[in-house]
Amino acid sequence: MSTVDFIRHVKLSTARLPLAVPISDAKVFTGRQKPMTEVVFLFAEITTELGHSGIGFSYSKRAGGPAQYAHAKEVAEGIIGEDPNDIGRIYTKLLWAGASVGRSGVATQALAAIDIALYDLKAKRAGLPLAKFLGSYRDSVRTYNTSGGFLNASLDEVKARASVLLDEGIGGIKIKVGLPDSAEDLRRVAGIREHIGWDVPLMVDANQQWDRSTALRMGRQLEEFNLIWIEEPLDAYDFEGHAHLAQVLDTPIATGEMLASVAEHKGLINANGCDIIQPDAPRVGGITQFLRLAALADERGLGLAPHFAMEIHLHLAAAYPREPWVEHFDWLDPLFNERLETKNGRMVVPDRPGLGVSLSEQARAWTTESVEFGA
Repeated sequence: MSTVDFIRHVKLSTARLPLAVPISDAKVFTGRQKPMTEVVFLFAEITTELGHSGIGFSYSKRAGGPAQYAHAKEVAEGIIGEDPNDIGRIYTKLLWAGASVGRSGVATQALAAIDIALYDLKAKRAGLPLAKFLGSYRDSVRTYNTSGGFLNASLDEVKARASVLLDEGIGGIKIKVGLPDSAEDLRRVAGIREHIGWDVPLMVDANQQWDRSTALRMGRQLEEFNLIWIEEPLDAYDFEGHAHLAQVLDTPIATGEMLASVAEHKGLINANGCDIIQPDAPRVGGITQFLRLAALADERGLGLAPHFAMEIHLHLAAAYPREPWVEHFDWLDPLFNERLETKNGRMVVPDRPGLGVSLSEQARAWTTESVEFGA
């Protein structure tokens, strides 16, 4: 079969996924943000002359979704006629088309949907799941749930949800901390640890809400609960502060989800700012960029636990040399026709080609705007 092919059609769309219950983490309780009521998605659907297709997505919580869509609309036409195999070259072309507004944040998050769609297309063309296409190390990945542990839920609700999730094959539970009352944080952690037992992996996430002294004090008090990690105890850009915590605490430090470029992750890695790095492919610009920083993280011996978007990150985690974690969120289930399987504490890489997902009718119904380029 000929490998010569050309991109003939690109469709961009933006959709708003409503959340059943307004979600609150520590940023809400400390007045930095309002409760989250929806997630805004940017979808890219790409088709080639030979009939191959791929889908990718980026997203934004609270603000930024319309900006991602607007930027993508300005540059996407530039990929018409390109060879879809040349993903790195296409990414660079689009990057420089919008470079006057920067090479991180919204400018590259808009490109992520296109980049991911091209990887989905290429893996489908090869007839392989994306993990296999990239070169996987495993067929399943340890998984933990976050969506059941937000601070808007009472401790009893968190316990009940944890029991259901563990019965469904989830391997670990993460809960949010960072309340103004640290004693309440400790009460909730103690409560969930007692409920799930000492053998179940447990993580906590402070969502950047502590200062250095509070993080150190809380980190020392949390040691007794045998946590897998403490996540984002400090501001995401306080690399030195995170490095100090990683050095003095027995509990591993995890962070990185809010960093919006490989360059920012490189700063974190060079500062020895974490034990477990948590990049987000849509936030850093797509799979092309994720693979760059994953290589840097592996070089330093870091653990990997990508943030959100399990439909993408399951494949990328499966292709990481060191045993990683993948974050389970059920929020995105209505967007896709397929479901990911969890079994014995692990999420199973699907045998479907590419990402192994297709957009549902509900995703189409939630679409608020779309634009198409090419034939």
